[in-house]
Amino acid sequence: MELNLKDKLVLITGSTAGIGKGTAVSFLKEGAKVIINGRSDENVKATVKELSALGTVYGIAADVADKAECEKLINKVNEIGDLDVLINNTGVFTVKPFVDVTDEEWLDYYQINVMSAVRLSKAFLPKMIERNAGRIINVASEAGIKPYPELIPYGISKTSLITLSRGLAEVAKGTNVTVNSVLPGPTWTEGFGTFITDLAKENGKDLDTFIKEYFKNDQPTSLIQRFATVEEVADTIVFIASDKASAINGAAQRVEGGIIHSIL
Repeated sequence: MELNLKDKLVLITGSTAGIGKGTAVSFLKEGAKVIINGRSDENVKATVKELSALGTVYGIAADVADKAECEKLINKVNEIGDLDVLINNTGVFTVKPFVDVTDEEWLDYYQINVMSAVRLSKAFLPKMIERNAGRIINVASEAGIKPYPELIPYGISKTSLITLSRGLAEVAKGTNVTVNSVLPGPTWTEGFGTFITDLAKENGKDLDTFIKEYFKNDQPTSLIQRFATVEEVADTIVFIASDKASAINGAAQRVEGGIIHSIL
């Protein structure tokens, strides 16, 4: 299937690892030009070097949780060219009891997970509407619909992204600009894979057994009873960014293996 993404300029925040990096790979394979972003200049440069064999890759180090750093990122993107696709992927989470989460931690969640997407969308959406072309995709989570008691601030921040996406789609109503959210579930990223592997060893179990027990006991509603791969999530994001998905707008696209136990 031809996705018509050749030479499209794509910014992916938080793309030096995990889903963000995997999404960069998928876009590059479709011929897009990709801007890698992360907080560490060293990590950004290393990722650009690693992925440059796949196509045109730029790197901009900036902490998108910081307003001034966001402005720096926006200016440098504009120097490269008109942005066609914005992927707001940056996000953090910490497993912590609700009563132990401080006010400062709540505000950090919003600056990183929500305000980064708000600021970048404010900068690039008007230009997309003016050109009558563009895509914004906010990487949310199934936790935005299915709250976890140990991840309440994270879940609320992801619910906010889902609402932001629908609201921005309404702002762009009647144009060829679409805004959607993507809701990954448990995904086997490199970092999470290491965590699960170490946890299995600590419990004296082989990895396959540990994973099966995890889904049976902790994620019984999962229909696939396994972790999604980074490629599965990334390819969904890339498809939604393509011309083939032009009628998908204001949607919350699940890629969580059926964990959310509802038909809508």
